[in-house]
Amino acid sequence: MDRRSFLKGAAYFTVAAAAGGTLSACGGLLGKLPKGTFGFPLGVASGDPKESSMVFWTRCVLANPAILKDTGITADKLDLVLQVATNAGFEKLVASVNLTAADIYDYTVRAKVTNLKPNTRYFYRFVCGQDASPVGQTRTAPAADADVQSLRFAWLTCQDWSVNHWAAMEMLAEEEVDFLVHLGDYIYESVGASFQAGKAEPAHTQITLPNGGALPSGGVCATSVEDYRTLYRTYRGDKRLQELHRKFPLIAIWDDHEFSDDCWRDHQTYSNENKQQTARRRAASQAWAEYMPIDWGDVSFDLANEAYDNIRIYRDFRFGRLMHLVMTDERLYRDDHIVSEAMYASMVGHDPINGNDSIGSRYFVPQPLLAQAEAQETAAMQRAPAILGTTQTQWWKDTLKNSGAAWKVWGNEVTLNRMWLDMRNLAPAPYNQLYIVNADGWDGYPSHRAELMSWLKEQNIRNVVAITGDLHAFQCGVIRDNPDPALGTPVAVDFVTAGISSSSFYQYLKNGAGNTPLAPLVATPETFDQVMRVNNPDFAYVDHNAQGYAVATVSPGAFTVLFNKVKPLNSDGTKPADPLAKRTRITLQAGSATPVVEDNVA
Repeated sequence: MDRRSFLKGAAYFTVAAAAGGTLSACGGLLGKLPKGTFGFPLGVASGDPKESSMVFWTRCVLANPAILKDTGITADKLDLVLQVATNAGFEKLVASVNLTAADIYDYTVRAKVTNLKPNTRYFYRFVCGQDASPVGQTRTAPAADADVQSLRFAWLTCQDWSVNHWAAMEMLAEEEVDFLVHLGDYIYESVGASFQAGKAEPAHTQITLPNGGALPSGGVCATSVEDYRTLYRTYRGDKRLQELHRKFPLIAIWDDHEFSDDCWRDHQTYSNENKQQTARRRAASQAWAEYMPIDWGDVSFDLANEAYDNIRIYRDFRFGRLMHLVMTDERLYRDDHIVSEAMYASMVGHDPINGNDSIGSRYFVPQPLLAQAEAQETAAMQRAPAILGTTQTQWWKDTLKNSGAAWKVWGNEVTLNRMWLDMRNLAPAPYNQLYIVNADGWDGYPSHRAELMSWLKEQNIRNVVAITGDLHAFQCGVIRDNPDPALGTPVAVDFVTAGISSSSFYQYLKNGAGNTPLAPLVATPETFDQVMRVNNPDFAYVDHNAQGYAVATVSPGAFTVLFNKVKPLNSDGTKPADPLAKRTRITLQAGSATPVVEDNVA
């Protein structure tokens, strides 16, 4: 079925041109119902800003079901209108779009308005009957050929409802930025999992999933589309997240937890079996598509396609001649982790089906084992195992090669920075190994990373910056075509932001170290940071015990990042009244491969 015909026929995605005319705001029967009949409990959102278009989103529900008794009106479809204007009072209306919120899509609606002006602020709202949503504001991108001198945006990731607090969102809402980038883990598919054992602020009560499946380590995970919808409805019910959406347009991509922890394609990794769960993958993708303000006229989503990859979300954005943002999908097309859990379990005499050997296969993987397994997989597949997949890899290469922007910014979910740990002279056997600390990131697919980074070098593509999430840490590191600093040429810089609330990478390691030889290396956060700096000299900055977000200020001459670290929960479990712990500024001059770090800045 043709993608555009499907979307149009399903009334899922609406495209309308700004024309200046007005339409009646939900007239007819709905307009006769009293105020308070309808509600917009999750606020409003805008996203995927282009120079002449924007996508607008809301969820409209029946707030007072009793009012429909004896009216003949059913609640399975609600007619509403999107209004877009150049002023907050909506006297200068530029678009009015009729929409339908239907139960088949959980009463969510999204519409793309075209023919807007570049680099222009717009106000928008949704109206159903006599009820109106909050008023949102947004801004279109500059024209592709515009001589833009300054751009400011923030990126965020890893906002686990069940851990810590969301005060970082309060801080972010006060920033003056042109747009937000979300790099994934917008929701966490698990509730009550072992890694979510810490306290959460009182506002975040425990979530109950309508279906849910038991996790091997305790807790439950989302399994149905209604489970995933429940998570999005809960997360979006937080007023702080609503305010971010209301104030700033969002460019979103997913990572693993929108489906399943450390997932690849439609496989979960809760156990060594790596069970394939196509229906669950499709349910997760559908809920994400329903709840994100994505331009489905630009990419694709087809519910009629029964495959796990019935959705494509990688895409790019231009902000004048200053910046080109390239967003990739690093879960849906990736090959299995090179050292599979089942293979590692069999090597060490564990259960290859029901066990969980993430340590040794995905984390703290011996480098010789990874190299041997990659060679075997490459021979079997006639290509190196990859994160992006063949088609997306070519798209990534072509997009960067053809970009004329001063800065090429890669919206990248998992860490590019090298994270090795050499224990060969520090630990007794069998721990005396050179370890790949995180093989779920690019370190775990070394030939694929080398292919992409060598492409940048061969094509002389300069001023490439990755903005990254996933790790639950702040990092800034130089990326080379060969990760050996003595052999490789710098081709990019990776800026990794900590999660909004998720437990830090350091805390995970501290909890898991036990009595192993790793324990002295994670005795304190400072100790571990120093160990990683010594083992990986291309790091310019690390803080592996952090939560927060990052803001980038872009000019033709420099890409400047401000890491905003927040304080942990108070001892009584409440969020801190003054959440800022510290700010770190890192500046990369155009043409340079040497980030300059200023810690504890005002």
